Amino acid sequence: GGHRQTHSHVMGAADQARLETEGCVRREGAMDGDILDGLAQAVGDVHAGARLSLKNPVLEAVIMQMSAIISDYLPAARPVRAVWFDKTAAANWAVPWHQDRTIAVRNRVANPGFGPWSIKAGTVHVEPPFALLANMLTMRLHIDACPAENAPLEVAIGSHGHKHPIAEVTAVAAASPRRLCLAAKGDLWLYRTPIVHRSARAERPARRRVLQIDFCGENLPQGLEWAE
Repeated sequence: GGHRQTHSHVMGAADQARLETEGCVRREGAMDGDILDGLAQAVGDVHAGARLSLKNPVLEAVIMQMSAIISDYLPAARPVRAVWFDKTAAANWAVPWHQDRTIAVRNRVANPGFGPWSIKAGTVHVEPPFALLANMLTMRLHIDACPAENAPLEVAIGSHGHKHPIAEVTAVAAASPRRLCLAAKGDLWLYRTPIVHRSARAERPARRRVLQIDFCGENLPQGLEWAE
């Protein structure tokens, strides 16, 4: 009804402010179970950390819904990378504090401010100027519930404002308030892409599937194209 719309509109402004200052925001119940189950079925048992094609029809349907939410926060955003995480007892890894600082591109084309370059899993990666990362959002859609003992992402609040030297990332996290990003099935977390974050090994590993999609609000310079 009308009341609910007004409410979500007000929340939108508060969430937007929180995303700017804290660097992360949770949208509860962003996706219903049927869509999640269909998504999980379509993706099947790809290995954890696998990149997915954004052109996959099932993904396209989800992205359509997501884009509506994302555009509240990042106008002109387009999806540029999709990754599927599937943490289980057999694949239970830990990721130390870090900042995501590379993007996946189609070819290596020299541009001022872009570098160093690397190749990961056959795809060219490059560190773009920080301004580009600052104009990106990372969305994590939880296919399964993610309570504290199932290795939720932990973020350093407010750490997304600039590029931190790699040697200082742990100290930045230690000096910041931190948040465990707990989630129920169907919850969505939005992060400013450069936020400092980590993920522990699960203490009581249950399945923890997450669809992560990176969105960018600006185009790459001449000659550079997103890998997707």
